[in-house]
Amino acid sequence: MNLNSRIFCVTQVVITSFMMNAQTTENKLPGDPTLVSSKATIEKLISFDKGNFKYKVEDYFARPKASQFKISPDGQYLSYKEKDKDSKNHVYVKDLKSGAVTKALVEKDDLIRSYGWLDKKRLFYTQDKGGNENIHLYAADIDGKNLKDLTPYEGITLNSVRLIKDTEFVIVTMNKNNKQIFEPYRINFNTGETTQLYENKDVKSPIDDYLFDREGNLRGYTILENGLTTKLYYKDLQTGKFNLVKATDWKDTFSVIGFNDNSKNKDEVYLVTNIDSDKSRIVLYDLKKNAIIKEVYSNPTFDVYSISQAGKSRNYELDYISYNGIKSETIPVSKFYKEIHDKLTSEFGDKQFGIASSDDKNEKLLVIVDSDKLYGKYYEYDTKSKTTKLLFDLMPQLKEEDMAEMRPIEFKSRDGLTIHGYITLPKAALKGEKVPLIVNPHGGPQGIRDDWGFNPETQLFASRGYATLQVNFRISGGYGKEFQKSGYKQIGRKAMDDVEDGVKYAIEQGWIDKNKVAIYGGSHGGYATLMGLIKTPDLYSCGVDYVGVSNIFTFFDSFPEYWKPYKEMVKQIWYDLDNPKEAEIAKEVSPVFQIDKIKKPLFVVQGANDPRVNINESDQIVKALRSKGFEVPYMVKYDEGHGFGKEPNRIEFYKAMLGFFAENFNK
Repeated sequence: MNLNSRIFCVTQVVITSFMMNAQTTENKLPGDPTLVSSKATIEKLISFDKGNFKYKVEDYFARPKASQFKISPDGQYLSYKEKDKDSKNHVYVKDLKSGAVTKALVEKDDLIRSYGWLDKKRLFYTQDKGGNENIHLYAADIDGKNLKDLTPYEGITLNSVRLIKDTEFVIVTMNKNNKQIFEPYRINFNTGETTQLYENKDVKSPIDDYLFDREGNLRGYTILENGLTTKLYYKDLQTGKFNLVKATDWKDTFSVIGFNDNSKNKDEVYLVTNIDSDKSRIVLYDLKKNAIIKEVYSNPTFDVYSISQAGKSRNYELDYISYNGIKSETIPVSKFYKEIHDKLTSEFGDKQFGIASSDDKNEKLLVIVDSDKLYGKYYEYDTKSKTTKLLFDLMPQLKEEDMAEMRPIEFKSRDGLTIHGYITLPKAALKGEKVPLIVNPHGGPQGIRDDWGFNPETQLFASRGYATLQVNFRISGGYGKEFQKSGYKQIGRKAMDDVEDGVKYAIEQGWIDKNKVAIYGGSHGGYATLMGLIKTPDLYSCGVDYVGVSNIFTFFDSFPEYWKPYKEMVKQIWYDLDNPKEAEIAKEVSPVFQIDKIKKPLFVVQGANDPRVNINESDQIVKALRSKGFEVPYMVKYDEGHGFGKEPNRIEFYKAMLGFFAENFNK
């Protein structure tokens, strides 16, 4: 978390998400409702999870009573979400001097996705409709009055939002004029007055990123030329002309984090690059001279991509560098932050901590602390007195001594790659018993990875005596560009080999009952579940496909207008369906065409309004299997999108999944 960052992203346009406009209408439910399993079928599944368990599903997946604490810019108010009896999470504001509490933002049918402070008297929040990801930006006073939809346009998608500090403006990028491309707008968050800042005219080679300074001036932009070449242009402050700085292949990283406002050189930026290295690293760069000033930080094993700068009160000095290694790592830089880091390290030991929020003067910090066994606690840290006080325990019902260990693992793939991952082991496994295993491939798949820390899914499984394996297979992010590239055009093939090699490794350690191995995942993980049941049908006892792809061809056809500029990238990551040989491979690794190979029980789960993996993907596999006489329980929620965000839906899903595992492990 950035110590003094005032930039917040609503959605990030990266190739790891494939979206389309939701197909809901007022009169017709999405997909084929006749395929959805009855309430009785789901309740029967739930009934199989029997036992004298210390913890319930609700203990892990009910929302915390309070969460998302934030300090106001002037340090006078504390905001937070608080859950009511109907599981709605409203935003409250507490006056720290008087103690008075006001309900500021009311959550109704749709979830408040994110919220924060615009200035000392005004809040923002983001919201879509039923998980369709057509996100709008709203602003309201801290007493809930003067509520405005700042992006009141039908069918638009917000890409990013940046607050211009010490003004009443935000800069947003949205596809208001052309659904394929995003353009920047300055919006007055008090009045709603909107001004377009730049035109993005070339659909074939659109601008896909804009570089603004702290004052909100456009200083540069990145063009994606023909879908494969990234070109960074920078504005010469003397001439006003935008000049080409660097043209790179899309697989390389050359990305500006932000300006170094601590320097007198107005052309100096912090930048992430791996152009002449395998691992991404942080450098100081002069955009006008087109030259590296110095390397700030690199790591030989892991990509480094994040920094935190102080605010105006400390002249924007660099506070720390952070990256995900085996665990989350923070490298203190400024004297100010080194003192904080040393103090918090001495207090919290080997637990992870990060700055969740701070006031503008960095006098009051909110620190979030977690570990593999601790869901999370908020602490207040006073930088003047150097004292720490517990603010809130997010999940007090989950006792650390009862939680399972999440252990980092490393093994060699069958073709010699070093693969990293994690296994969460219930206490029975540590005592020498062989336990059932849930294999949990991550989503994405490219550029995403699993991390160390508290995972309510793996802890829930451990409470039932199951281990969970999470493999950062080739194409995962964070381990360098060559490792990621090694998985391109290997989705459903060598990427699956790595998962299987991870299962073999876990069995060889003596932890796992090889006759009780299940596979479960969401998004690409749902696709991997289907491919696992097809590719290695004897390895798994059963599988749970959660919002997963079943047909690469229809998946690609569902891309929305604003993904068309990225289509050439998708061809290089997945498969080029215009190439007959690659189209044949895509057919071989599209589960819907391989259903005769599925022999083990499957449970399919889908959000009806999913804009990334359309409900048609789940409908197809369910219909195809049932046509062969293969019964498939199918859960659909009509108020959800790409994953379940609403508490009652999440709890029912996990109860049903536990029942499904129990039924099939005990056969």
